[in-house]
Amino acid sequence: MYKKILLATDGSEHSERAAENAINLAKCNAGSKIDIVYVIDANKAKTDVLNNWNTIDVNDSRKQQMRKAERMAKESGVSHEIKILHGEPGPVIVNYANENQMDVVVIGSRGLNGLQEFVLGSVSHKVAKRADCPVLIVK
Repeated sequence: MYKKILLATDGSEHSERAAENAINLAKCNAGSKIDIVYVIDANKAKTDVLNNWNTIDVNDSRKQQMRKAERMAKESGVSHEIKILHGEPGPVIVNYANENQMDVVVIGSRGLNGLQEFVLGSVSHKVAKRADCPVLIVK
């Protein structure tokens, strides 16, 4: 049923639970593949650089946020691929899902910055409204 699964991740607890659900969906269908997508938001990237100016590699924290989902996929033997994209998370995830004709998007209901999502509108809500495929929002 769902062969092409997009897992949007940001390292949050909701994102980790979304990974569990994406893996379970992939296990139900032989030949399924999960695209683990992490979106680097330019506004957040500027803040990361300013806050971590004296660290060796600012990208380490970003890589760490994806490693949980990648590790979970590896341990369960599910075919997967990591994709790092740039831009505003909601529209970027929608564009990726639609352009790649994904069968389902799995995303956590809240990300790492709950206050910002409340003020600006939830990324998961934007994805659910605009994606051409079903969207599973995980609490």
